[in-house]
Amino acid sequence: MAPLIVLLPGDGIGPEVNSAARAVLVAVSEAFGQSFRFEEHAIGGAAIDACGDPLPDATLAACQSADAVMLGAVGGPRWSDPGLSVRPEQGLLRLRQGMGVFANLRPVVPHPKLLAASPIRAELLADVDICFVRELTGGLYFGEKSRDGDTARDVCTYTVAEIERVVRLAARLARQRRGRLTSVDKANVLETSRLWRETTERIARDEFPDIELEHALVDSAAMRILQTPGHFDVIVTENLFGDILTDEASVLAGSIGVLPSASVSESGAGLYEPIHGSAPDLVGQGVANPVGAILSAAMLLRHSLGMAREADAVEAAVSDTLDAGVATPDIAHDAGPTTSTSAVTGAVVRALVGQAPAAAAG
Repeated sequence: MAPLIVLLPGDGIGPEVNSAARAVLVAVSEAFGQSFRFEEHAIGGAAIDACGDPLPDATLAACQSADAVMLGAVGGPRWSDPGLSVRPEQGLLRLRQGMGVFANLRPVVPHPKLLAASPIRAELLADVDICFVRELTGGLYFGEKSRDGDTARDVCTYTVAEIERVVRLAARLARQRRGRLTSVDKANVLETSRLWRETTERIARDEFPDIELEHALVDSAAMRILQTPGHFDVIVTENLFGDILTDEASVLAGSIGVLPSASVSESGAGLYEPIHGSAPDLVGQGVANPVGAILSAAMLLRHSLGMAREADAVEAAVSDTLDAGVATPDIAHDAGPTTSTSAVTGAVVRALVGQAPAAAAG
């Protein structure tokens, strides 16, 4: 039976970029003789409006039975009041837990055509190829929360087992790449970070003696990612630190709109999404950058469906499109008819179809 891909358009520009990813997946199916099934379900603010729940039971059940899940974005100003008891982001956190996706992979590889779009000097970006591995289902985001008068509490908790599994995954990636693993923590202050560092050292020593392990405090790492980004290979860190550092690293690529991500589990479907948010100021203008979503679709093909050839073809089509100067306003040098979501998506599809026979022959 054809793989089932569940689409979660979500909020803001989520539906626009999710539609672009679907168009590329359809083009893959036609160009490479594959067959996919698609289902669309509600999440986030759209689901709150529809049924009062940011993650309806039907959505979670569909995601748990799918071969892969493609998410747009969640959130927006209409649901941002801190006093609200139900918020779009709650649906995303519950989805991650419900799918068991404990590691978020976020590659950052600046495209040569976009070096001028980054505030970082081009010579510092020439050899940048970083894969962030963010622990996704522990830490502050999932800890006990309370409010008592003028006091608020968010508890950060990690277990050895949670740290072991994400460090093993990151170490395996480092072994496949350049052999360097940087573990980011705050071990000079936080007890959870001390446990993180001790566990990481043991796993590296006992199971991955062939990789080079280094530790970095999160504040130092934040500085070094901008000063010497080419130093890093694989960076593994906890939930909150990973959320912040990967957004910071988006400046290396020129725009947060071009960066994809894959959230994976030990078994079962993966969750794929661009790392940008719902960007409510761009809704309906037709200028949302679809590249992050399209590259997330490539990660879906590679990690969940085992279609490495097709994933390579999508990534090559994106590269060809950017080389041709077809880009949305966040990364385009000149405004024009090619600076739109649909123009970029169409160019990627044409590039994909054009080079598919050569890819298939290989």
